[in-house]
Amino acid sequence: MNKNVYSVGQLNTYIKRMFEEDFLLSNISVQGEVSNYKCHSSGHIYFTIKDGQGAMSAIMFKGNRPRGLQFPMKDGDQVVVTGSVSVYERGGTYQIYAREITLAGAGDLYLRFEQLKKELEEMGMFAPEYKKTIPKFATRVGIVTAPTGAAVRDIIQISKRRNPFVELILCPALVQGAGAVESIVSGIQRLDAMDLDVLIVGRGGGSIEDLWAFNEEEVARTIFSCNTPVISAVGHQTDTTISDYVADLRAPTPSAAAELAVFSFQEWQQTTNQFASLLYRGLEEKIEDCQNRILAFEKQFRYLSPANRLDEKRQYCLMLEQRLERGMENLIKDKRQCLSLLAGKLDGVSPAKKLAQGYSYTADTSGKAITSVSQVKSGDALTVYVSDGRIQAKVMEMNEDVKWKI
Repeated sequence: MNKNVYSVGQLNTYIKRMFEEDFLLSNISVQGEVSNYKCHSSGHIYFTIKDGQGAMSAIMFKGNRPRGLQFPMKDGDQVVVTGSVSVYERGGTYQIYAREITLAGAGDLYLRFEQLKKELEEMGMFAPEYKKTIPKFATRVGIVTAPTGAAVRDIIQISKRRNPFVELILCPALVQGAGAVESIVSGIQRLDAMDLDVLIVGRGGGSIEDLWAFNEEEVARTIFSCNTPVISAVGHQTDTTISDYVADLRAPTPSAAAELAVFSFQEWQQTTNQFASLLYRGLEEKIEDCQNRILAFEKQFRYLSPANRLDEKRQYCLMLEQRLERGMENLIKDKRQCLSLLAGKLDGVSPAKKLAQGYSYTADTSGKAITSVSQVKSGDALTVYVSDGRIQAKVMEMNEDVKWKI
């Protein structure tokens, strides 16, 4: 029996075509709760939409996010996903490809939120130049929140742990439902008139409807006009309200607000001790430096004193005297050596020495030396000098052919 055999890929492709040809699945809206929310580094969003009867995978590509998603989606949100259902061939699974995601039942509130946010931002109520600085060492802290619940307990517990000396002033207020706006505004105004260091305005987490009182314009304007610095602490870290934008500082949670408003007494003590140690060490170094400078001045004074300078001059004169003596001795020694050499040279050419060796010196009557027979004639008187005297002589005869043999 012949059977048609298909590959897995062929079957998945066939099923995908069936999905794409179905008009309903090409443009459908599905309502459910968000879970397994993940924003990929590529910018695509992956999540699961579920209800009591089932669940399905969903994806929104990066290109659809600017227009299709106008709120910070998170796990637990009730949303309406509009898009197309198709098959992912490689995995053999079907999923909804979202083009638009809106909050289910809270879409109108979100639009009101965005509209009010835009209006207040254009009025400059979010501008950083209007933000007041939160004091570092607050001692009186006001709290506007519900008198019961985790939020007020966390604020009180953390504040007392960080600084048991801080004064907490609680103004109970309704934080949701009818009368919440008036109660919050009244609490802020009452505490603002008490000249406190800082105010914490907030509540614990909840749905957008539960937190809506903090999105009202009246609450926002009251916070903006408050003379006391205000920390907004509404909901969890992912919750954002108009009060967060208007306040001088936003805390992600009420617990974090207490951390920001109340300084740690233990850390302050440690810092003070460190500064004290630095101060003492600096003083010790300064004293030691001054002592060293005094010693240096003493040495300098001793060096520059008249007696010391006189001793130095004496030593310098003594050194010059010794140097002069050594110089004179060396000079005399050099001159003696030079004189000895000259004496030797002079002795070598001394006439007296030549005369002592048997030589004589002959001169005419005028004292001119006779060195040739041509200088005299017969009858001339001559003087002959020998080693022990002179001899007067007269020329008797000249003979030019006499040759000395050496």
